[in-house]
Amino acid sequence: MDLINNLALGFGVAFTPINLMYAFIGCLLGTLIGVLPGIGPLATIAMLLPATYALPPVSALIMLAGIYYGAQYGGSTTAILVNLPGESSSVVTVIDGYQMARQGRAGPALAAAGLGSFFAGCVGTLVLAAFAVPLTEVAFKFGPAEYFSLMILGLVGAVVLASGSLLKAVGMILLGLLLGLVGTDVNSGVARFSFDIPELTDGIGFIVIAMGVFGYGEIITNLGKHESEREVFTADVKGLMPTKEDFKRMTPAVLRGTALGAVLGILPGGGAVMAAFAAYTLEKKTKLQPGEAAFGKGNIRGVAAPEAANNAASQTSFIPLLTLGIPPNAVMALMVGAMTIHNIQPGPQVMTSNPELFWGLIASMWIGNAMLIVLNLPLIGIWIKLLSVPYRWLFPAIVLFCAIGVYSTNNNTFDIWMVGAFGVIGYLFIKLGMEPAPLLLGFILGPMMEENLRRALLLSRGDWSVFVTRGLSASLLAVAALLLIVVLLPSVSKKREEAFVED
Repeated sequence: MDLINNLALGFGVAFTPINLMYAFIGCLLGTLIGVLPGIGPLATIAMLLPATYALPPVSALIMLAGIYYGAQYGGSTTAILVNLPGESSSVVTVIDGYQMARQGRAGPALAAAGLGSFFAGCVGTLVLAAFAVPLTEVAFKFGPAEYFSLMILGLVGAVVLASGSLLKAVGMILLGLLLGLVGTDVNSGVARFSFDIPELTDGIGFIVIAMGVFGYGEIITNLGKHESEREVFTADVKGLMPTKEDFKRMTPAVLRGTALGAVLGILPGGGAVMAAFAAYTLEKKTKLQPGEAAFGKGNIRGVAAPEAANNAASQTSFIPLLTLGIPPNAVMALMVGAMTIHNIQPGPQVMTSNPELFWGLIASMWIGNAMLIVLNLPLIGIWIKLLSVPYRWLFPAIVLFCAIGVYSTNNNTFDIWMVGAFGVIGYLFIKLGMEPAPLLLGFILGPMMEENLRRALLLSRGDWSVFVTRGLSASLLAVAALLLIVVLLPSVSKKREEAFVED
């Protein structure tokens, strides 16, 4: 009954004209950015964070959430039609989606992605609404020691579930933690690692790192690709509806992808990318039906399952953020930044102190998913036209917008130079095959970890055993240690590498 009352409150907030408008703007921008190859939700939210300063907190978060799941939808369009993933969670959609487009079946592929995403998004939001209250009650039992242990688990999870080399993921997290140390020591008030640069005494700006590494880094990488690589199947998008046989094959795949994505979205370091890879791997292990196309040759299950998984994960990844205050992935780390900008402390107190924001955001997700179906399928022709915008016009506009956004946060030209420097660093990360998402998690969690570590030691009078004598803290550390041991086992390590291989 409480859930119904809470959702009624949420829909009352979400259905106000101003919030409906911002939900629509978020979904539209998300789809728009998702369609453009190479600019994912991370870069978009990083670019648009400064634009939300003047908005009411509820509207700002509704718009940013709309951008996030809108980009998950839009990324499938460019993956299917152009053989370029709009953003990282659409990487596996490319494999079978593009082959379907080449066979003249771009319509059913786009419909499978859209309908699978809509169903998974609705289920993911339902899971979020159902688990929010019990998890928040658990979160109130957390003290500084438990929060520190939970953040350790979060960082270990980010390492375990990061694609690519474990060593590189650890390196990125450590670099993020080190960058988080730059600034003024909270306890002593002494500047550290600022190298006598006055602008660094307040620390490195979160938006500066996010926009540089993800925004400028992606732009520099895309400028290195030739426009002739793009091939759009505009003529082949005719009939949108999948056949009865397609529905029969894709329905169980969507259900499997939704279930897998809903679970992986909650895990620290998981999120949409891991969910999409895992769902595709699971489908490849499932027996082919007679007359069904092989995977990699245009199998509709290879489009429906990853798209369902990445959208379910994008909804459930809000659970640890809203209930525990811990961002499970890089996009949620950006949402922490947005909440902090509006003086909202992420964590269990959000539900009690600001229920309109909490339930309004959840209710807006159902509205956003419905908007995305309307935006994506009937307006597919418009999105195809967007794909023909030359990069030489598109990217200078994005760079300018980023620079204005960064400057407007502190009115400081030093930040623009910093974004440029982090853009080059982001480009180097991409070239070296180092996933930058763990860096952002390390940067966000580092100062929070330090604060909780110091607080726990202060309360225990310097006794380090507090982390293992408190039951909940010890359990979280044990899970983190177990995760590390399991992933380092040779057989598991080999399977993990196989899961991230796109063949």
